[in-house]
Amino acid sequence: MLLSRREAIIGATAIAATAVVRIPARAAPPAVNFLVLGDWGRDGASHQQDVADAMGRSAKQIGSRFVVTVGDNFYDNGVQSADDPQWQSSFEHVYTAPSLQTPWYASLGNHDYRGNPQAQLEYAGSSKRWRLPSRYYKIAGVDIGAPHLDLFILDTSPLVNKYRTESDGPIRANVLTQDTRTQLAWLDRELAASRAPWKLVAGHHPIFSGGSSHGNTPEMIAQVEPILKRHGVQAYLAGHDHDLQFLDRDGLSLIQTGAGSEVRPVQAVEGTEYCNARSGFTCLRSDPDMLSLEFVDYTGGSLFKRNIGREIARSRRAA
Repeated sequence: MLLSRREAIIGATAIAATAVVRIPARAAPPAVNFLVLGDWGRDGASHQQDVADAMGRSAKQIGSRFVVTVGDNFYDNGVQSADDPQWQSSFEHVYTAPSLQTPWYASLGNHDYRGNPQAQLEYAGSSKRWRLPSRYYKIAGVDIGAPHLDLFILDTSPLVNKYRTESDGPIRANVLTQDTRTQLAWLDRELAASRAPWKLVAGHHPIFSGGSSHGNTPEMIAQVEPILKRHGVQAYLAGHDHDLQFLDRDGLSLIQTGAGSEVRPVQAVEGTEYCNARSGFTCLRSDPDMLSLEFVDYTGGSLFKRNIGREIARSRRAA
């Protein structure tokens, strides 16, 4: 039986109304994997080369996008120029694995301030991987293929009062050239402007620490911690004490990773979930919902793993 044109149109419309419309699934935002290293440059000595070799293996395994350094890049007295031999003996000839030929986002430590810290900025002008555009700066998530994550690199030595008064001439002269109020105002302003759900801050000096040589940094507690908490920063990465530590203080995760070569004794303090005086580094993986960390030692052995949920960190801080 033949259908009239009107009947055919009505039937086709009914079929279309009951058809399942398939909408393409939305691609999940990409995760980003990277390494964090602190207190390392010793011409390959004190397990530096062993740590570098283990970093190369881990970076290949996880597909690391970049490396963040948390200062004291060159011992004992930094570098003097962009042509200083230590660029080769402590960096280029040590971290040679293909998986480590990625951007290295650097920060400065107190031992770097004993040399010529400006030389480390100058080296970035000719290096294929060394990144230090200024003494403190932001790494925008859109620039590293992870729009959910913004990283903020601090220059903490000028914030520490003793460096402005002690008799260590080179470090005192260098920190006195820096305007700490401007840096703190920058951090406050940039964190407020960030729309990334994950905000991580890195610098050389710890806020709280169980390290035997240094421990807590009063100036970081007084000046930096309130800014981090005010803007919901989930984690702070540091070095200075030569060890590996993870602390949780009111929802702020403190990742201490100053074990890139020489290590010193460490003990548990308030908030400590893990601490170990063993040469190594940190692997981090961030996606929109979770920050996962792993401490790895100089043999490549896994020491500690921890997942940090963004909502959990926020709720702890609000409690």
